[in-house]
Amino acid sequence: MPIDYRAVGLKVGLEIHVQLNTGRKLFCNCPPVIRNDEPHFRIVRRLRPSMSELGEVDPAAMWEFRKHKVFIYEGYYDTTCLVELDEEPPHEPDPEALEVALAVAQMFNAKVFDEVYVMRKIVIDGSNTSGFQRTILIAHDGLAKFFDYKVPIQTIALEEDAARKIEERGDAVVYRLDRLGIPLIEVSTGVLTYSPQEIMEIAYYIGHSIKMTGKAKRGLGTVRQDVNVSINNGAKTEIKGVPDLSLIPKVIEYEVQRQLNLLAIRDELRSRGVREDWFVKDFVDVTDIFSNTKSNVLRRVIDAGGRVVAVKTPGLRGILGREVQPGRRFGTELADRVRAWTSLSGLIHSDELPGYGITAEEVSKVSSRLGVDSFILLAGNNDKDLVDAVDVIINRIREALHGVPEETRAANPDGTTRFMRPRPGAARMYPETDLRPIRITPEMLERARSLIPEPIESRVNRYVSYGMSRELAMQVIKSPYYDLVDYLIEKFRGKVSATLIANTLVNTLRSLQRDGVDVGRIGEKHLESLFTALMNGLITKEAIPDILKAWVEEPDADIGTIVKRLGLTRMSYEEVKEFVFRKARELGAMDRDRLIKVLIRDLRGRADPNDVIRAVDEYLNAEKSSQ
Repeated sequence: MPIDYRAVGLKVGLEIHVQLNTGRKLFCNCPPVIRNDEPHFRIVRRLRPSMSELGEVDPAAMWEFRKHKVFIYEGYYDTTCLVELDEEPPHEPDPEALEVALAVAQMFNAKVFDEVYVMRKIVIDGSNTSGFQRTILIAHDGLAKFFDYKVPIQTIALEEDAARKIEERGDAVVYRLDRLGIPLIEVSTGVLTYSPQEIMEIAYYIGHSIKMTGKAKRGLGTVRQDVNVSINNGAKTEIKGVPDLSLIPKVIEYEVQRQLNLLAIRDELRSRGVREDWFVKDFVDVTDIFSNTKSNVLRRVIDAGGRVVAVKTPGLRGILGREVQPGRRFGTELADRVRAWTSLSGLIHSDELPGYGITAEEVSKVSSRLGVDSFILLAGNNDKDLVDAVDVIINRIREALHGVPEETRAANPDGTTRFMRPRPGAARMYPETDLRPIRITPEMLERARSLIPEPIESRVNRYVSYGMSRELAMQVIKSPYYDLVDYLIEKFRGKVSATLIANTLVNTLRSLQRDGVDVGRIGEKHLESLFTALMNGLITKEAIPDILKAWVEEPDADIGTIVKRLGLTRMSYEEVKEFVFRKARELGAMDRDRLIKVLIRDLRGRADPNDVIRAVDEYLNAEKSSQ
């Protein structure tokens, strides 16, 4: 049944992160390049949380610290430096990146601070060697307008990107330092009450507007979206790293489902009279019950000298197996916590048993020993992992009695989400002690204004004024070729149709790509040659797909060679007329529409369809006169 988002009180906040294409990193002079060659060096670190100025420790930082991870950092002598390694103080912020941030702030009508400060945001998941991310709050309280959307902008910040995770090896995580320090613009919206589909469009317009400054990087991973979701009686949940814009509606829908289901679980537990003090942070060793088990999952642990323990979950029969998101159950929520906190791969709960090779007899024995019909099994070789797993399971069950916990979750490829860590608190941010404040001057703001692009709505209206349909104009705006379309329209204004140029880049190239053609080999010079040939009457517009396809195979060939080899040189009207008269006589009696269709097909790519129609009409008139 479709969700009535207005009735459930859906509130969404967006955080859009866009990498900037500047000449250097934000706090050092290293080039902002991503590399895939073999690193020159590796270092090993452990990170620890620090107290805030008020003596508090951020809960998210403490959660990460208690995992006791080891971090391996890979770097390059020529493109990473001591700043990335946290062995040298940061340099002054990149003036170019600061200018872009000021342009974005003005573009979104935000209030720019008179003086900006570099802050440290505690992050000890290893993605920052220093244990914090540097960020500069640039502006606040803006309002962006996109067509009928009015989007409150809460803050605009300039920050350094994190190191790039390469792999995980047990307790060790490998990061590469090439991405660390690349400037990022972060735009955080206020509360949005639009539909999930509309939220996706807004996210696109924000990211696209920043790209239109000409100062944003392009390509996979250069724009990232975080989505904050809450509903009535639910909780603010931050969903990190939504990998693709098109996934945003699904992520929101599934998170609303999850919160509604968790509220239903809360109500069910309360109706059953379940209380927090029923759940004790203790377990019962049941390894002996599974001494001869056929369960491969448990067998591997027992044979390796580990043990199987059971945790009582009184009153939760039927709840552990209840679905909260497609393919994910309340038991999955508990397993997420276990995986995030320990090295255990998960858990097995009584609602899914018998199963996994565990028999009904073994289930009955565990229930008898525990004195309850609802329980969780954990298997491991490390007693500390087992104790920690019991702690997080009991804590999560107790949270279920209150509804939806505030937490940070990660987006899965299918739109569902998984637990990452608790929500950060106020102790997360404090001033950077190595850098002085920066005063924002009128001269800086004036220079930044030159980067502000034409508004999206204005650009669409301009395309429509060129004779383009509004639908095609919107396709151009959402295309990675929008800048090139604009350039080619201006270059061939009045000589080649703007609609034809847009269709070629937006639809023809996409169609060829779907057919497996590597359109990435088609560049600006190819397209300029193509439309010049069209303008000069060398080719017809129908020949464009075949020419582009051939060019992919011979990217260095000139268009004359390609056209000649394919036999696609445009025929003069006299040549078309001669062909039409000869072919029409061969075909014999045929109505006009049928004759035009056949002849246009025969002359496809070599003749202008209008010339074919004109020649057919001349032929039919000549035939009529001779009768």
